[in-house]
Amino acid sequence: MSGVPRAAVAVAMPTIRVVSEEAERLLADAGIDQPALEVAWLLEHALGLSPLMQRVQADHELTDAECECARALVARRTRREPLQYVLGTQEFCGREFQVTPAVLIPRPESALLVAEAVRRCADHPAVTIVDVGTGSGCLAVSVALALPHARVVAIDVSAEALAVAQRNMVQHGCDARIDCLQGDLLAPIDAPAWRHKIDVMVSNPPYIADGDLATLQPEVGCFEPRLALAGGPDGMGVHRRLLQQAPSYLKTGGALLMEVGLGQAAAVCRLAEESGWFQTAAVLQDDAGIARVVCFEKNESQVEPVASDH
Repeated sequence: MSGVPRAAVAVAMPTIRVVSEEAERLLADAGIDQPALEVAWLLEHALGLSPLMQRVQADHELTDAECECARALVARRTRREPLQYVLGTQEFCGREFQVTPAVLIPRPESALLVAEAVRRCADHPAVTIVDVGTGSGCLAVSVALALPHARVVAIDVSAEALAVAQRNMVQHGCDARIDCLQGDLLAPIDAPAWRHKIDVMVSNPPYIADGDLATLQPEVGCFEPRLALAGGPDGMGVHRRLLQQAPSYLKTGGALLMEVGLGQAAAVCRLAEESGWFQTAAVLQDDAGIARVVCFEKNESQVEPVASDH
């Protein structure tokens, strides 16, 4: 037997390099597209070191606690939990927003809703804007910060989602200027005081057809809230309901701005115009050239739709 006392044998701790390479292999095996990049972000969250400093200090040994934290984050990602949920944040319109599995992860294309709402209201500061289905609150917060004199209302049916939205409002210093209301679509403002008083409604409603939910990538279908995804048999069920409810609350000439899914814009525009309450003002495309946001303006009164030749 060796004469070296057991207590004198030092156990080397894993270095940043070792943990990083191990994590990259695990993420690659799990089917993650950019494992090296994601590992750098995960280790930044776990260790408080930027990707650059991780390379500079690649041979630095980690403590047990640091290893445990890093490996726990990596394990969550290998199960295909969205990186944004693992890190707890997502960037939107140049700002960081807290996200949890209670809310849909903000997508870049939703910034079209913010830009259009701000464009419409920039010269009319004393406006009322309602965000229907606010989720993380990214739309309400972004609009409120761009229009400091606007009245903004954020509605969501989920109490858990509203709690996340309120944290984001506090984080960005606009919580005192946004009213959060819980309820289904426009039910929380179903009162005479709200009739024909709203200038702009924005909404990113669920627009995945029920039959397509099973085809979504795991990060979406298995982790994001079904309530924020499932749009009924054709994906436009919530759009229909908003088109029915909104005329009672929008001013004449007021705008309803809604995000739509791939290939849905023409059908939603047809629904709006056939209602007699709306005319299509614009259809906005995202960076991929997909018609992503439909913009409707409320008519002075309901009109009979023009019969189609088809």
